[in-house]
Amino acid sequence: MKTIFLLRHAKSSWDDPSLDDLARPLNKRGRRAAAMMGEYFLRQGFNPSVVLCSPAARTRQTLDVLLPALPDPEVRIDERIYDAAMKTLLARLQELPETCASVLLVGHNPGLERLALTLADGSGNAEAAARLEAKYPTGALTVLSSASVCWETLAAGGCRLENFVCPADLE
Repeated sequence: MKTIFLLRHAKSSWDDPSLDDLARPLNKRGRRAAAMMGEYFLRQGFNPSVVLCSPAARTRQTLDVLLPALPDPEVRIDERIYDAAMKTLLARLQELPETCASVLLVGHNPGLERLALTLADGSGNAEAAARLEAKYPTGALTVLSSASVCWETLAAGGCRLENFVCPADLE
């Protein structure tokens, strides 16, 4: 059994229009949302063995706030995740070693949302599926499970949707 956590970065700041997109930081609301998601990870006992994170400041800052809630994952900052299409994100997951039981991917829309919708097989949490299909806001987390023992075979419709949680759900 493999577990996939797909986390969209928390709310970023647009205060400085001179900043490059990669450099945009989290705003106050985003830092609070990331902290709530960290508490949620702790309460649920989520323990990803590998974290794949975009190099953008807002994704790294989201991860930095979340990391104290994670026992000791292997963290990989991966340039391919920034502004990646769904197929690129799926290919990145397929490269994981079989020894990796779970992964947290911290990234961006629209690729992250499309990946979640593509992987979900229609089974699992129906309420979460309806919410996922409606909107994937900043700071939102999708939890998927796959009966596959090999990341290489991960494909469309290959996962059960376990949950979809937004920061607003945790307030």
